[in-house]
Amino acid sequence: MSDEVRDRFEIPEEMRSMAEASVEQARKAFEKFVTAAQATAGTIEERNAAVRAGAKDVGSKAMAFAEKNVQDSLDHTQSLLKAKDLPEVMRLHSEYVQAQMRALAEQASEMSQAVGKAAMDAAKPKV
Repeated sequence: MSDEVRDRFEIPEEMRSMAEASVEQARKAFEKFVTAAQATAGTIEERNAAVRAGAKDVGSKAMAFAEKNVQDSLDHTQSLLKAKDLPEVMRLHSEYVQAQMRALAEQASEMSQAVGKAAMDAAKPKV
């Protein structure tokens, strides 16, 4: 290519400066976008961690309550087998039902609190 042809296709200095400034602006805008995307991804991960922790707590409570209720039922069954007469069976059963009603009310309250806490933790704004 001759010098004359090369000179004809040369980019004027003002256009080069403008293009470089535009590229630099685009680079900065892209870096801001990437930073914002990373922050958003981090927030989502934190939310997921909070949801998982809350779900784990609720699940653990549910399992503990189920274990206790089954154990109480087995204990009640065993006590019925040792009853000497019908009035004792009726008394034991009445006591068991009352105790279970209290236990279920307490368990429902605890579960409600655990679910509420999990929901609040998951919805908390991360700073």
